[in-house]
Amino acid sequence: MPQASFPIGVFDSGVGGLSVLRALLATMPHERFVYLADSANAPYGERGDAFVAARTHAITQYLREQHHIKALVVACNTATAAAIHEVRSSHPTLPLVGLEPAIKPALAVTKTGHVGVIGTRGTLTSAKFGKLMASLNDQAHFVVQPCDGLAHAIERSVALPVATPGSPVDATETGALCVRYVQAMGSFGTAPGQMDTLVLGCTHYIFVAHELRALVGPGVQFIETGEPVARQTRRLLEAAGLLHVPADTRPGQPPAPPAASTPPVQLLTTGPVTMLEAAAQRWLDLPASCCQSVQVP
Repeated sequence: MPQASFPIGVFDSGVGGLSVLRALLATMPHERFVYLADSANAPYGERGDAFVAARTHAITQYLREQHHIKALVVACNTATAAAIHEVRSSHPTLPLVGLEPAIKPALAVTKTGHVGVIGTRGTLTSAKFGKLMASLNDQAHFVVQPCDGLAHAIERSVALPVATPGSPVDATETGALCVRYVQAMGSFGTAPGQMDTLVLGCTHYIFVAHELRALVGPGVQFIETGEPVARQTRRLLEAAGLLHVPADTRPGQPPAPPAASTPPVQLLTTGPVTMLEAAAQRWLDLPASCCQSVQVP
């Protein structure tokens, strides 16, 4: 049986899910986390559903058997769409949180009634996303844009120098892709008929928020899923009695003993460890010693 001291598992096809891990760490600073980037098979958004589902099952099993996780966050929109229902059936006792593009939160904030949605092709063409859109389509005008190659370009960018301040948006590969897809969507802004809300339907995209902001202007609201997912994960752990509460934070309790040698965050990858190390340092300020390469058959 899982215990409150066991870690929370988090996985994505690559390093984009670190944006979700960042929110989880902020929401639950006393928890331990094991993050797995399946970078050897990224990006999932350009793979078929059967392949993504098989990887999701394999990684879930690996994290349960090798790391004894007490809960799993599928920090990948594409894997959620392809496999979340099957994983719930296969692991009925495991608290499980998935992702989907935050369409409903976008509806709550748009004033023009025009909403842009960007994501991987795998997510935006999935049956799960289709059902979500069909249930809400009469509540706003949606412009849905698959961004082929953007998640993969963001993965590659972590090993490159940060763009020089003031340089054109399209001076980098990620920026050029952002320009292409934003321009294809139409007009952004707060005037009638313009899209005043942009849903970031892939965990990677928050890491190009600066480029997107330069293209759509200051008045457009970005909606992403990291913080809502972190809150939902905390709620599930509390309901299951699995939320870790250090002894010295409970009234009347003595100080907690020294922390165990197990690091609070372990970052694993099936691909090159250098990419994960660079992303962990750039986006989470975590040292390379947190990272290691693993094999998940």
